[in-house]
Amino acid sequence: MNKLMITSRRKFIKISALGLGSVAATTSAINVFGANSYLDDLVTKKVSNEFKRTATYCEVCFWKCAAWTYTNEEGEIKKIIGNDDDPHCYGRLCPRGTGGVGMYTDEDRLKTPLIRTTVNGEETFRKASWDEALDLIASKFKGVIDTHGPESLALIKHGAPGAHLEHLFKAFGSDTIAEPAYAQCRGPRETGFAATFGSWVGSPEPTDIRDTKCLVLIGSHIGENMHNSQVQEMSDAIDNGATIITVDPRLSTAASKSKYWLAIKPATDIALMLSWMNVLIEEELYDKDYVKKYGLGFDKLKEHVRKYTPEWAYGITTIKPEDIRKTAREMAHAAPAVIIHPGRHVTWYGDDTQRARAMAILNGLLGSWGRRGGFYFKEKIKVPKFPHPKYHHPKWGWKEIGEKYPLAQMGITTEVLKAAIPSEDNKYPVKALMVAGTNITKSIPNRKLLEKAIESLDFMVVLDTMPMDVTGYADVVLPECTYLERFDYIRSATNREPSIAVRIPAVKPKYDSKPAWWVAKQIGERLGVGEYFNYTDFKEVIEWQLKEMGTSLEEMEKIGVKNYPRKSGPMYLDENKTYEFPTISGKIEFYSQELKDLGFDPMPKYTVHPEPPQGFYRLNYGRAPMHTFSRTANNPNLNDLKDENNLWVNPKVARILDLKTGQEVWLKNQDDVTSTFPIKVRVTERIRWDSVYMVHGFGHQNPKLSRAFGKGINDTQLISQVTVDPIMGGTGMRGNFVAILTENPHKNLEA
Repeated sequence: MNKLMITSRRKFIKISALGLGSVAATTSAINVFGANSYLDDLVTKKVSNEFKRTATYCEVCFWKCAAWTYTNEEGEIKKIIGNDDDPHCYGRLCPRGTGGVGMYTDEDRLKTPLIRTTVNGEETFRKASWDEALDLIASKFKGVIDTHGPESLALIKHGAPGAHLEHLFKAFGSDTIAEPAYAQCRGPRETGFAATFGSWVGSPEPTDIRDTKCLVLIGSHIGENMHNSQVQEMSDAIDNGATIITVDPRLSTAASKSKYWLAIKPATDIALMLSWMNVLIEEELYDKDYVKKYGLGFDKLKEHVRKYTPEWAYGITTIKPEDIRKTAREMAHAAPAVIIHPGRHVTWYGDDTQRARAMAILNGLLGSWGRRGGFYFKEKIKVPKFPHPKYHHPKWGWKEIGEKYPLAQMGITTEVLKAAIPSEDNKYPVKALMVAGTNITKSIPNRKLLEKAIESLDFMVVLDTMPMDVTGYADVVLPECTYLERFDYIRSATNREPSIAVRIPAVKPKYDSKPAWWVAKQIGERLGVGEYFNYTDFKEVIEWQLKEMGTSLEEMEKIGVKNYPRKSGPMYLDENKTYEFPTISGKIEFYSQELKDLGFDPMPKYTVHPEPPQGFYRLNYGRAPMHTFSRTANNPNLNDLKDENNLWVNPKVARILDLKTGQEVWLKNQDDVTSTFPIKVRVTERIRWDSVYMVHGFGHQNPKLSRAFGKGINDTQLISQVTVDPIMGGTGMRGNFVAILTENPHKNLEA
């Protein structure tokens, strides 16, 4: 192996100006829970008259809102505006969507391929041509394939670039693929709802918020996570008089719009939900006809929750019994037009599948699944697959790596990383890793595991648009062009009615960046699987697919989004017919025999979780409406809106520690992990005294992220304790506690 690639000497490299690249003014069409349609119309008319428009859909977050990119006569991108016909956004983009211009203009972008090298005994990166970088990748990949098999090549990915590379990996015979969006985000809710209703929640979630009469948010921050259509529908629901109940130790934006804010003690959500079940059943407020017709195991559930009274829950959650009863009755009064929202990021405490099950059971008791104002039956249209040979069948992959988690339905990132660490009992060794579209230093907890796994690799490649911290660990860094500069897969996602959207490049790629489809094709051809990439340009794939669907690229260039009529049946249950749920029993499973047979609790139980030691506070984290995880922190447009995170501290704690708003502090967790950078305090009554809060995605360590470097704290750095969900492998991350340090703990090192 090339001496320069010896991973025992792999250090984190802060990418220099070797590989790095006019802020375009932009405005958001959505304020949180409000907008100005008159100004929107004026902007749209003005922009439409002066600029060329190109169809696209957003890559800044997973909602993938369809939009129009506007360019001037010089070919510069000036504006992105939502597509009026798109059910994901209803023609209005969130701050992130309009801020996509900043992804294109950011002068800190990766500009050229980079290869790790050593100069005067120090590891650094040097510029490389695409041919040199791709040849090196193919050579190293081929070495792993020949020695260990293709399965030992792993991919950790996210978004559109990940989809192209997944095709590459399956083409040469690897299914060792995972993404943080599953085990570090939404995985438990998919397992919990599937065990109850037989269906994943999916994205966008099939929540009928526009017609709901009661919306219950349990740690779900609609309005801060900016799930576009849900924010708009929630705003309409509030205007229509819907009751909002928010359960959160923090007064979030959603909580501030709620009739009830239940400032729950963290880690006690299941206790609250069990007591709600108790009230609904004991007071006979549940939907009796619905439960009788569709439910399985109700009598067992009734007996199970008999002891979980509001008085019992009060001693655990700190929520008063009368508030528990009052909110349960509000839900029942609104039923079936009620939603216990399943949330998105739900990997919290390690019993997260059971917490999701509790949410699902509540929805079942209230009769909301398949009912107007509750959950609708989603539908999507199938996009035909471009012809290619059948994928090779791997000897092992993500399923075998995560085999101890029986209901895992996707690859578990942390298990893939563990497979990279040599041990006698490691049956599935990962030797090389490619990372695409995700900054795993921010998205995956337990930094010791991450660094040990990376240190053990023979070879590592990162594909990204920006010099994110993860690029510093790579042997080869590849600059990806932004979504505004490339063709991509046709968007087809579940919604009330099926639709498709296209992504067409508005401009040519800046610098020497390339689209992920091109990178995948080039590596594939070098590895001898070129027959899986039987096209010169990805445009050919889209043209073929659209033709098979009865439309054309020419038509889609004009309309951007095409909506189709439903074919799977009505959006809601036909009350005169009997619906069969896609569970094993065909019923809503209040009692899960499948979980019982696997050795797990068939119904949710409350588990006591660790509490902060003296002088420590539970670390909670969340989202900001203008940022998507860590990927947008350096975006010039969005950084102007929020350039760092703050530490929310209750006034009681502030008095004890003599803290003031704006004061810089450092954090140290229960394992003596100390934050690299300081964070400014925000003293506020909006957070419980036993917790602190910050927005996720800050504290970047690469100085070449000129706006984001050193701004705030990286919460993931402080998440060293992880409680794994035994059912599906999700990494519970909210069992970490921090002490607040007013003196710089690094000053001696800096001196």
